[in-house]
Amino acid sequence: MTDTKDIQHRIIDLEVEHRDLDTVIDNLISDGHRDELQLRRLKKRRLQLKDYITLLKMQLIPDVPA
Repeated sequence: MTDTKDIQHRIIDLEVEHRDLDTVIDNLISDGHRDELQLRRLKKRRLQLKDYITLLKMQLIPDVPA
């Protein structure tokens, strides 16, 4: 991904998915759902999304000469 607009759109999509995972995880925990494996997988995916969003945002920052 090199186009700034493409990166921004991808970030938005990933942020929506991250928020959706937050909601799902919170609902599972509040409902007393105790499938720890499923919760771990969802949390791991949420963390992966956060890391990828951070990497994409870093691509939007222009390089500053030293």
